[in-house]
Amino acid sequence: MPKYYEEKEEDKRACSGVREDLRQCLLESPCVLQENKSPRQCLREGHCKGLQLTFFACKRSMVSAFGRDTY
Repeated sequence: MPKYYEEKEEDKRACSGVREDLRQCLLESPCVLQENKSPRQCLREGHCKGLQLTFFACKRSMVSAFGRDTY
């Protein structure tokens, strides 16, 4: 379940809440905890796919927003 850490003061970067949720999801996944694989390897295997797609969409929306302003 996403926690959305947007209220954190330390990280004001775009999509930081989704980034933190994705990080937590990977660190708490059975792939990391039981199979002792790296979070990056588990991400490649498809763990936390929903949060990965949400993070990608968030970052992509930031790029799209900047691209529209220049025209």
